Amino acid sequence: MTWIKTFKPREASDELKQAIAGYQHLYPVEYRTEVPILKPVASREQGGGITDSHGLLPASLHHAFALLGTLLSPDLPLTRRQHEMIATLVSVLNDCFY
Repeated sequence: MTWIKTFKPREASDELKQAIAGYQHLYPVEYRTEVPILKPVASREQGGGITDSHGLLPASLHHAFALLGTLLSPDLPLTRRQHEMIATLVSVLNDCFY
């Protein structure tokens, strides 16, 4: 949960919806699949996802998450497993829920 203003998907402006739609195709399919155990705290319907914390600046959200999606490309040398290990370690070190 963030401490800044966030928008639930149904409350998002058209600009925010377009920014989100503009990068989603870059992500692996697993990133588009909800994790059932997290649904009470981070469902798309309720907000609470990491992208929701960037909703105040749709242009920044688009560019930041498009960059990440590009870095997750299967054409690059790191495997999906390596990406996940790096992300997990960084989250643990930062005491981050996500």
